[in-house]
Amino acid sequence: MRYIFFLGLLAASLTAFAQTAPTNLRTDLLLHTDKVWSNGFLTNYTLDGADSAKFAGQLALIRSSRPSFSWVLSTAGGTSRQTAYRLILSTSRQKNQADAGDVWDSGKVMSSQSVGILLPASQKLDTNRIYFWKVKVWNERNLESDFSQPKAFRTAPRLTAYETPFYPLVKTEEAPRSQRTLAGQRIVYDFGKDAFGQAFLTVSSASESDTLIVHLGEAVTADGHVNEKPSGTLRYRQIRVPLQKGTHRYAIQFKPDKRNTGPKAILMPDYIGEVLPFRYVELAFNPATRIEQIVRQVVTYPFDDSATTFSSSDSTLNQIWDLCKHTIKATTFTGYYVDGDRERIPYEADALLNQLSHYATDAEYNMAKRSLNYLVFHATWPTEWSLQNVLIAWYDYLYSGDSRTVEALYPELKAKLLLPLARPDGLISTRTGLQTPEFKKSIHYDTFDGRPTIQDIVDWPQQGVLGLGKKEAGETDGFVFTDYNAVVNAFHYQGLVFMAQLASRLGKTDDAAFYANRAGLVRKAFQATFIHPKTGLVRDGEGTDHASLHANMMALAFGLVPEKLQSQVLAHIRSRGMACSVYGSQFLLDALYNANESAYGLALMTSTDERSWYNMLRTGSTMTTEAWDTRYKPNQDWNHAWGSAPANIIVRKLMGVEALTLAYETVQIKPQPDTLRQASLQVATLRGPISVAFDNTPDRFVLRTTLPANTNGVVYLPRKKTKSQVLQNGKSVKAAVEGNFWKITSVGAGTHEWEVR
Repeated sequence: MRYIFFLGLLAASLTAFAQTAPTNLRTDLLLHTDKVWSNGFLTNYTLDGADSAKFAGQLALIRSSRPSFSWVLSTAGGTSRQTAYRLILSTSRQKNQADAGDVWDSGKVMSSQSVGILLPASQKLDTNRIYFWKVKVWNERNLESDFSQPKAFRTAPRLTAYETPFYPLVKTEEAPRSQRTLAGQRIVYDFGKDAFGQAFLTVSSASESDTLIVHLGEAVTADGHVNEKPSGTLRYRQIRVPLQKGTHRYAIQFKPDKRNTGPKAILMPDYIGEVLPFRYVELAFNPATRIEQIVRQVVTYPFDDSATTFSSSDSTLNQIWDLCKHTIKATTFTGYYVDGDRERIPYEADALLNQLSHYATDAEYNMAKRSLNYLVFHATWPTEWSLQNVLIAWYDYLYSGDSRTVEALYPELKAKLLLPLARPDGLISTRTGLQTPEFKKSIHYDTFDGRPTIQDIVDWPQQGVLGLGKKEAGETDGFVFTDYNAVVNAFHYQGLVFMAQLASRLGKTDDAAFYANRAGLVRKAFQATFIHPKTGLVRDGEGTDHASLHANMMALAFGLVPEKLQSQVLAHIRSRGMACSVYGSQFLLDALYNANESAYGLALMTSTDERSWYNMLRTGSTMTTEAWDTRYKPNQDWNHAWGSAPANIIVRKLMGVEALTLAYETVQIKPQPDTLRQASLQVATLRGPISVAFDNTPDRFVLRTTLPANTNGVVYLPRKKTKSQVLQNGKSVKAAVEGNFWKITSVGAGTHEWEVR
């Protein structure tokens, strides 16, 4: 009887797995290739339905002749790893449903690869054609799944070896969160958060001669009106709308701003139209006019709000997370990483921070690829930002697992390292006459804002620019610029390290050896030139003893401070406070958490001082601002994603979730909670969601982790005491000691509970 019962359970488990197919099918990393939009709004058309109806909407077209295919495995039935797959690609839905792969039938391929399967070179795709694909997998027990649901995609009118595909911009219609009636027949509507969008009004008028006055803006005055004279570059518009008799819907039209629609700006597509960032709408009308409805159509790149979630026992930290996450979503409105609304120009520094925080909040990788490809050929003026192209490229490769962008851009990325500006010891300088026309052409630099050559920036703004007086310090902590600067060379070193890794992964062994050796040369020269022999601090440059926050935090962030000097450098960093901009804070926080200085890192993120993210909320912004406050940057805006560092720091450092190998196949989970009592995170990846939650008391630390199938983990647990006991799922386990952590390797997929007591 027991034998029969066991066979019944086994059969049930086999059946359960057989019914569980792969999900989240992506083509060239895009999840929604089967969707059809009309002027920003999702329709109910399928691709083939729109094709037969000759419906001219917007699609996410596949532009590569050999697209890649990815999927997520279910962990049902205890599945932890794929051992084989079969992929079928067909020219019609009917053929695909009948398992007829007239384009490609891979057969059963013995492989654990579930991300980035490339169409074989022998198979050819036609242009302007719809294709359907599906996949089934086998798990580690050789149990076979059902086929996934078919996923459709359409190819572009022109195909190349590789071109990054992208979604159209989309619209979401929102009603106001609240409204308030003011004196003088006025109503102020509050949409709750600032966003880029358009306004639509439905109004009833008793005559043909009425005019509605519409005030739109990002800020309000103390008496509740939309602020008509906001500081900095905060947005405000007044628009007069002549009314028709009866009830009609009116689209509020925004005229283009000359500053953000110039030759270097990313323009809004015609199917969307011009947008404005606003939170509030104030209407002034006569008593005979009735406001029936007001809506805001918000414009973004597709964004999954549920992909990544975070909450903790610290309410301030939760507000900072929400601020940063909303910023990342809202500022995708052009489809590229831009500097906010003032210019709408892509800059490398904005893109790097935007990229890291976008990865932390949604599993979307093509916007970073598209932005990198643009920036490589549209260089901006700061020296460090040229070098940051290589950092963006490395993170793109590591987190997406897709090498095609970096392969295509590889020769250009080599030039972005600025090696022609180096002296024999490897250190580079922009001020020694080496910026020849050939050099500038190699990095695609012409002029930018009247600058004939690239220049060191360190941080922004600098003293005496953008309305800052000559006695005002700017955001560089008094950095002393010399011919050879520590900050520039710290970025140069990090670029060489990442370039060596990229070259190695791409099979360019000679290049990998060259860049690794070059990085070693620069490291030696950096420490000999910039580290003060008596104080152990990092000097700003050759020929000065001034040691700014920036020189020290960049060196620490990129691993250039010898371990024996870290205590002096950390003490100096703590003494400087937040003496950097919102952009610089990314590297400050990276430096602190890399050095296990989590107490100070958490204190900075949750600070309520003027130079804090909380101050952004206090001033009324619902997106991260370009500067800590308008007095630090008189022309700042309230929609600048380069201030969103906490989004990626919370995920990567505080909760400790980082990709160690491509597309999170190996995951590091290294929480640094310090005094934070409790926190939980779910972060989306191409392999599925990773979940981490902890409870933290002085005597006990409990960590719960869930890794998706086809991943493995390296888990670090804080060492509460020298002889703490480490338990995994209630059983004592051996753990290696690494600094202030217990380290457990080869953690398999699934859910585990860890305890240190």
